Amino acid sequence: MTRTASQGFSCFGFWVVSCGQRFRTFGTLVKFTAMACCQTGREGRRYFARGCPPADVVACAARGVASMMYRMNGRERILAHLAGQPVDHLPLMPITMMFAADQIGVRYGDYARDHRVLVEAQLRTAERFDFDYVSVISDPAREAADCGARVEFFPDQPPAIIETEARLADKTELARLKAPDPLGGGRMTDRVQGVALLKERTRGERLIEGWVEGPCAEAADLRGINTLMLDFFDDPQFVRDLFEFVVDMELRFARAQIEAGIDLMGVGDAAASLVGPDIYEEFVWPYEKKLVDGLHALGTKVRLHICGNTRRILGGMGRLGCEIVDLDFPAPLGEGRAAMGPRQVLLGNINPVKVLKEGTPEAVSTAIAECHRQAGPRYIVGAGCEIPRGTPEANVRALTAYSQGHRP
Repeated sequence: MTRTASQGFSCFGFWVVSCGQRFRTFGTLVKFTAMACCQTGREGRRYFARGCPPADVVACAARGVASMMYRMNGRERILAHLAGQPVDHLPLMPITMMFAADQIGVRYGDYARDHRVLVEAQLRTAERFDFDYVSVISDPAREAADCGARVEFFPDQPPAIIETEARLADKTELARLKAPDPLGGGRMTDRVQGVALLKERTRGERLIEGWVEGPCAEAADLRGINTLMLDFFDDPQFVRDLFEFVVDMELRFARAQIEAGIDLMGVGDAAASLVGPDIYEEFVWPYEKKLVDGLHALGTKVRLHICGNTRRILGGMGRLGCEIVDLDFPAPLGEGRAAMGPRQVLLGNINPVKVLKEGTPEAVSTAIAECHRQAGPRYIVGAGCEIPRGTPEANVRALTAYSQGHRP
């Protein structure tokens, strides 16, 4: 059962006097007062306390202080929610890329190639729609480009890796391939610079998300997606060696982003949705787990994003230990909850095109309410994948309105 942010307890009187009793809530130290006047939504009773307040006043104030006296910022809200602490309302973390570029009237080619453009677009979009975070995600071709893959750039579309000229078309090249320096001046460096600029500009008001590719996705970028699918059967050891290389490279890239100031690392492993559960468990899951554990060892939290239909691998995704698991719209949140248990934070997952782009604000609200119902309290508002270019602003604002009008 969900509840709106206006339901439950609300504190309407609060004077700080010396009492000696302290209560920490939402990161703010509050000294309770010699007199506190609170109201419960159910009973409408008033409680007056002299000296240290009784337990019912403390409980009332604890639940009401966020909505009436202190509005959490986006970074605080997400981090508190991930820690299982009370929040003033549901966090809001939709992915935006082309939609963000359009918000400031720039071509996507500039967004993907210049971190200053990306940062401006992310900040303006987050401010306009009151998102709780900003991200440096733009395209999956950064690591591959710095490894020497051929990448084609377009004026107003995402960069594309040329699969027919894959960097590891000759798999013997893997033994000679060196992991690029994330600070060596390439596309990885541009992302790290984006993180640093977001850190400077957000000043702790919004959570900053970094991004790396997962082992299956990056292996597909380097080898070619079709060739990699055959390699699982034709040369399993090569696949393992390639995944080892990828995990090592991504952890180096992650360290640079962490040092630049991220709060959370996104891991995109879209190609993992193309394999069956047996191959996922034997090949992909162990290296995703190694990457996630490595990211945790570096001191960051992890958001897993696997585009597509992940219904057959939901259990494995839940065992990775990620703080957030995104589900794309083909995988019902109810199935994700059943497979991953009650503690896993789930994000998503309305249909980005059919509902978010082509629907009405009312349809968006109805769909996200159903997502919330299926996911339960450990839930973050978002779409199945990125907000598409051309999505009506009113539909995006429907996401914002739902998140701000509902508690977990």
